[in-house]
Amino acid sequence: MNRKLIRPNLSEYKEKPVRERDGDRDRGRDRGRDRDRDASKKKSQPSYETHAENYYYLKQMNKKVRMAITLNDGETVRGYVEWYDRDCIKLNREGASNLLIYKSSIKYLSKHEPDQPAAEKAPEPTDTDSKG
Repeated sequence: MNRKLIRPNLSEYKEKPVRERDGDRDRGRDRGRDRDRDASKKKSQPSYETHAENYYYLKQMNKKVRMAITLNDGETVRGYVEWYDRDCIKLNREGASNLLIYKSSIKYLSKHEPDQPAAEKAPEPTDTDSKG
């Protein structure tokens, strides 16, 4: 099988004739001014999206951290985030059905730390201990 190499016609791209040097200097100066004006028009505003929320969800999902989610009505549900998207998160709960929660109904999120037994808690200082 023979394949033919297709090449573009380079005669279209020949160099343009050299212009007068004095005229080019003036044009170059004007082009610089126009370029500055165009650059200022093209500048866009910085993005308000920091992706911090996405990073937080990914971190919690990968570690399967148990979360306590407090809803706008005051109800708290616990579980770990299985997945999320722009509008909602899926909360996987042990011993209960999974929940799909809209982000607009979430008041706040926090890590859920199970209650420690009383024997493991550090004793709180009393007034008699500090008088010494």
